[in-house]
Amino acid sequence: MNKNSKKNFKGWMEIKEKIHFQKSLRTIKEGEIWWCKIGENVGSEICGKGEDFLRPVLIVNKLSRFNFVGVPLTSKKHIGNWYVKFMFRKKNEYAVVAQVENISVYRLHYKMGEVPESDLEKVLAGLRNLFKSKNKS
Repeated sequence: MNKNSKKNFKGWMEIKEKIHFQKSLRTIKEGEIWWCKIGENVGSEICGKGEDFLRPVLIVNKLSRFNFVGVPLTSKKHIGNWYVKFMFRKKNEYAVVAQVENISVYRLHYKMGEVPESDLEKVLAGLRNLFKSKNKS
């Protein structure tokens, strides 16, 4: 990230406060892709875009009706074990597995669709690969 990039932390805090008090409970399931209010983040953490700080997120594990484990998506081409490529709506998408996080359903904006089970399994395999122990002692 360019150190001189303009960040809008103040704008994000206003949106974040609205999310907290809005509490719009969404019904979710694993394999869905939602536009999600990811926010304005720090350093190399992935950010949302636009006035609502949105980014597509793949739900990989539903923890409760309030939280899930999500993986942010990007359409920019990336290669490496931090990314898993799959097709969605006839376009290449890249799951940024290194940016996996616990997310509140209150951040969800609207559902974009679902991925086939095979693509969800690819992303889960990418997460396992990312977190497997490098030390085999």
